[in-house]
Amino acid sequence: MEDPRKPSPKMAGPGATGALLYAVGAAVLGMLQFGFNTGVINAPRTFIEAFISDNGYTSPSFIFGIVVSIFAVGGMIGCPLASWMTEKYGRKNALIFNAVFGIVGAAFMGFSATANSVAMLIIGRFLIGVNCGFATTASPTYVSEVAPVNMRGAFGTVNQLAVAFGLVGAQILGIDNILGSDEGWPWLLGLAVVPAAVQCVMLPFAPESPRYLLLGMGDEEKARVALTKIRGNAEIENEINDMQEEDRAARQEEKFTIMDLLRIKALRTPLFIGIVMHLSQQLGGINAVLYYSVTIFVRAGIVEETARLAAIGVGSVLFVMALVSIPLMDRLGRRTLQLCGLAGMTVFSILMTVAFFTYENNSTMSMFAVIFTFLYVAFFGVGPSSIPWMILSEMFGQGARSAAVSVGALVNWLANFIVGLTFIPMSEALGDYVFLPYTVLLVLFFVYTYFKLPETKNKTIEEVTALFKK
Repeated sequence: MEDPRKPSPKMAGPGATGALLYAVGAAVLGMLQFGFNTGVINAPRTFIEAFISDNGYTSPSFIFGIVVSIFAVGGMIGCPLASWMTEKYGRKNALIFNAVFGIVGAAFMGFSATANSVAMLIIGRFLIGVNCGFATTASPTYVSEVAPVNMRGAFGTVNQLAVAFGLVGAQILGIDNILGSDEGWPWLLGLAVVPAAVQCVMLPFAPESPRYLLLGMGDEEKARVALTKIRGNAEIENEINDMQEEDRAARQEEKFTIMDLLRIKALRTPLFIGIVMHLSQQLGGINAVLYYSVTIFVRAGIVEETARLAAIGVGSVLFVMALVSIPLMDRLGRRTLQLCGLAGMTVFSILMTVAFFTYENNSTMSMFAVIFTFLYVAFFGVGPSSIPWMILSEMFGQGARSAAVSVGALVNWLANFIVGLTFIPMSEALGDYVFLPYTVLLVLFFVYTYFKLPETKNKTIEEVTALFKK
């Protein structure tokens, strides 16, 4: 008789069991939610501003900017909330709580037009921002802890793919013939209820993180049961031992607070590098494109219906580049890809500006404006989209990593908020030259990165941290 503990030859790969795929699928729906709500606000701007105006507001474009940017304020709250809840209540329970919270936020947005309430729309965007900020912390944590070591990098990229997929889905649903209309936009925003509701159904049947059960709760028996289910066999001793050894090493390592990171030079330098990486991701202008690409294309002379179709290309390019960057990350290295991405974004932000102020005399420049925008997004996908999220983890030891990653996430959401709130006033003030401030910042980020960012490819944490102690 065949040993039931023996791994099935039909597995998708080492450790890629049905239980593992189910758990990862349930978790990354939160990242799909993040992508969806980043892209969903783009296409229906005209209709939402009309709704705001009909409710007596004299500056609908400013209120729309608040609707867009309040999402990031929620994200800034969701990140630390997730860190606290995942440690206190477990990864799975925290994700379930967040899914329920997402349903509430989606309901506020979806019923705002029925209630004729702009306040409900703003509250809904804030709540869904908390939900998405929570997901960007909790979902990757859960996925990394249930995935086997040899597949952790591959499963980690699923988070970025889910974000891009949600973004594309939102842009497709936002075209005129589907939900991009005066009647359809509340349904479009309210569709955020779907991934949250599916998570509520799926997560109760997913296993808790074995790492949390063993190290967080100290329950080795439950950890063994969960790990056996996820791996599909009982050969888990080495993994249990590795977790326990890592825990012993972590207990011996000194813990550092955020104030320690600012006070100690060997920690302050990599922290500032990580902060600049996060700022380069947001202040390079990418969310101006993700939030307002329809507005940008209309400004370049594209008919609004066509502009909504072109906006789908933005998310599609980001999705493709998420796939392309996976093999490049370990071949070319973080530093090379970050510099390449920033340089490409700089070049094409300049060319976008040229296309914007010349299209009236040359109609073909409208099409070039779209092409240059796609290439700008493509270079963002090469490095700046993912490297800031991983670089802090690679520059800090276990004792300082949590504090450093928390600072990076907070800075990222804060910069996201600034871009979302300021793009419309900047667009009205600068007109066709709206991307020049981003271009200047991209040049500064490139120079800083060139001189300050070390290559972390194929280096251990000890080797990287030693660079900053010299």
